[in-house]
Amino acid sequence: MPGGNVGSGTILDLSAGFSDLSIDQHACTARTGASVTWSQLNEAAKPYGLRLPPDPSSGLFATCGGMVSTNAAGPRTVRYGSVRTWVEGLEVVETDGGVRTVIRGEGSGEKYHLPVEAKRLVAERFPKTRKNSSGYALDRLAETGDEVDLLVGSEGTLAIITAVHWRLDAIPSDIAGAALGFPDLESLTEAVPYLVSLKPAALELLDSTLLQFIPEAPKVAGLLLVEFERESSAAARGVVGDAVRGLKHAVTHVETAVDRRGLEQLWSVRRLASPALARLPLSQRSLQVIEDGCVPLHALGDYVAGLRAAADRAGIPVAIFGHAGDGHVHVNALPDTTRPGWREALARVFEDVTTLLLRLGGVPSGEHGVGRLRAGVLERFYGPEVMDLFRAVKRAYDPLTILNPGVIIPATGWSPLAALKIGDDAAAIPDDIATRLRDVERNAAWATSKLQLAR
Repeated sequence: MPGGNVGSGTILDLSAGFSDLSIDQHACTARTGASVTWSQLNEAAKPYGLRLPPDPSSGLFATCGGMVSTNAAGPRTVRYGSVRTWVEGLEVVETDGGVRTVIRGEGSGEKYHLPVEAKRLVAERFPKTRKNSSGYALDRLAETGDEVDLLVGSEGTLAIITAVHWRLDAIPSDIAGAALGFPDLESLTEAVPYLVSLKPAALELLDSTLLQFIPEAPKVAGLLLVEFERESSAAARGVVGDAVRGLKHAVTHVETAVDRRGLEQLWSVRRLASPALARLPLSQRSLQVIEDGCVPLHALGDYVAGLRAAADRAGIPVAIFGHAGDGHVHVNALPDTTRPGWREALARVFEDVTTLLLRLGGVPSGEHGVGRLRAGVLERFYGPEVMDLFRAVKRAYDPLTILNPGVIIPATGWSPLAALKIGDDAAAIPDDIATRLRDVERNAAWATSKLQLAR
């Protein structure tokens, strides 16, 4: 989504192989090839009562290699953390063609050692957010000294991931949840810390800017979807009751669910979002240029309000949603690409939101990575000294800069919208493929094989 998989050089496609998958039910672990998807892994683990808890919304087609490369997350990160927590080992191909297995607990390897004097700098400069997929994870490396933590989230810039060793967890016995609607942004964001204190498995935000496109959605300023996992049905029902009673004076809409079928119905409003956006006029495109920022939990309300204001100033509609329990917000910008000056307006929103994230102590990416889209703003968040450390990491692993150049370490002349494939000055795409790509976009058919597009 942030342009991490596009470039002017060689495209390396692992989807035709690297599909081995094995489950060790006694050790609660799995080994997967890089092209195995999250859904394939979980289908294989389910008969053993196991799962990989972080669940990207793109799980149907998100590959294990991709999830590791971006330190992917999802709705359940609020309780289970991102995928980094669950990676026990990696098999990688390095720039000299050598193959190596990196196992958690075996140290930082021979490639890069964080200087002792740099640890204080990292502690001072890294933002204190619950999620972060922006740059190299030197904060985690300083904490654990483990090379696995550095490779996770490195976006294909340090090595090519060919297989992943995962730690799995037991599928919870019982779940229950609620959809809670609020009359204004202030009451919604004030409810988030209370709900987080109840230890939810998921806590999702659907803002009015998104709900307006979904006819079936309640007419509220914002909706929180909260889900709880517990060891008994009584405990699951009980915590839902606590959530509703604790917020009864703040909510204007309440729906509850006490089993998996009921929760499927509650979450249907989230799944209706993509089809709703697909019904936009042909001239209006849903773009992820301004999205994926993460702020400290106390700043969530200010961030959403600031996003709305930035979009209003530029005259670009937006749809806002995300992972409220982590202070992590996604934004779909919805510009009319036939309107003169829409690219300049989009660039203004990008700059305004970047400045807003800086002011609130946030990061530009919580789970998708910075790719090429946001590589050029990293220095504003971390400072030149940390960026020098990032460059040292890159040199240690990839001295010739052949792996994903321009990702994390920005290319000379970086511009956030340089690779945007929409508009009059975008690179031409053959009509048949352009039509198929538009169909994929409008139908959220992201699991479509690339080879199918060319047939």
